[in-house]
Amino acid sequence: MNTNKFSTVFNIAEFGAVADGVTICTKAFEAAVQTCVKAGGGTIYVPSGNFLTGSIRLESNINLCLEAGAILTFINDINEYPLVNSRWEGVQREVYASCIYGENIENVSITGYGTLDGQGEFWWKLHREKKNKYPRPKLISFHGCKKVLIEGLTLKNSPSWTINPICCENITVDKVTILNPADSPNTDGINPESCKNVHISNCHVDVGDDCITIKSGTEATSPRVPCENITVTNCTMVHGHGGVVIGSEMSGDVRNVVISNCVFEGTDRGIRIKSRRGRGGVVEDIRVTNIIMKNVICPFIMNLYYFCGPGGKEKYVWDKNPYPVTDETPAFRRIHFSNITARETGACAGFLYGLAEQPIEDITFDNISISMAENAQPGFPAMMAGIEPVKQKGFFVCNVKDVYFNNVTVSGHEGPAFEVIDSTNVEFNRCKSLNTKSESDMIVLKNVK
Repeated sequence: MNTNKFSTVFNIAEFGAVADGVTICTKAFEAAVQTCVKAGGGTIYVPSGNFLTGSIRLESNINLCLEAGAILTFINDINEYPLVNSRWEGVQREVYASCIYGENIENVSITGYGTLDGQGEFWWKLHREKKNKYPRPKLISFHGCKKVLIEGLTLKNSPSWTINPICCENITVDKVTILNPADSPNTDGINPESCKNVHISNCHVDVGDDCITIKSGTEATSPRVPCENITVTNCTMVHGHGGVVIGSEMSGDVRNVVISNCVFEGTDRGIRIKSRRGRGGVVEDIRVTNIIMKNVICPFIMNLYYFCGPGGKEKYVWDKNPYPVTDETPAFRRIHFSNITARETGACAGFLYGLAEQPIEDITFDNISISMAENAQPGFPAMMAGIEPVKQKGFFVCNVKDVYFNNVTVSGHEGPAFEVIDSTNVEFNRCKSLNTKSESDMIVLKNVK
């Protein structure tokens, strides 16, 4: 970040903004941004107090800095969010501008100890009543930008996804707290999409959907741009549908991802990788290490029959018979898990389900300990057709190739600790089953070569 560009400070109060939570300050922020542009860059300083505003559009070489005690409250008025052409769930289209938005800019940051409040209840209600003419704003989104820093802030009540960089390079999200209610719809935490060189660290994420999701667009997105070179480290994640998720929009490929030193608690699923026929694309070279999970339905999921979203209920998605491998066939490969503990697990220890024509390949589980919850309730380990709710099960593995389990312990489970079906070259070394509730063999293989 070129800090020299931020040496000039412009106090938002000097542009007519009033910190009473009532006066609309949108014009003041517009004037401050244009003043920064004319000055060649600078810092827009927001002092303590509550500032009511509509969407703020940033430009290059601007640092929006919120002092401790500063709150930007985003107004409940659709007219304050102009339409922009960006992505929504992987598809390019008109959407309402995000609460803070930037497009094709560089060297921009949002920093400080203040709070962004998206007042999402207004938008969630419109969504539930299907009254949104266009997709909801995100709280922060950048499209086609370079050198972006988001640091130190508290972000809450996002209208939809909270932080969503799209087709950006060199993104840093550090020391951010994200708080969205557990029942708020589609309020993912941090979703880098078709980005390169993304660093997410030291964040606390408590949301109503996935905490962190790595995406690269759907089959309807053109051009297809990969999401690559991503690090996620030293984060805590609670509630939501998944800790760290890849997909299901991954048609541009996702590669080179490292997830380390994180704690997941009550996140439904832990690490979830999902896609389906028609998406194409590859997820590859993923490393996950030093993770603690507690009270999750399933710690590890790789699912190539994911059925949510448009077209997800079509026969070609759920059909378990093999189809020809084409450019529309997605692939998962070279994914490695190590040094992971999961306690109070509900449904099953792990769920891997490749396509009949495209097995999930080159997967390792090394030094893994999973124990089941005593009072687990039945749940679906993955979102796909043809499976039933389960509880306290071991690993279920189908349509995989070259999978290696080393020093993996499953305790308190019912049935086999490892059930493998229709797969090739699956190895076990120093694996254990402890305190099992049945007399089943520890490992059950069916049609495994």
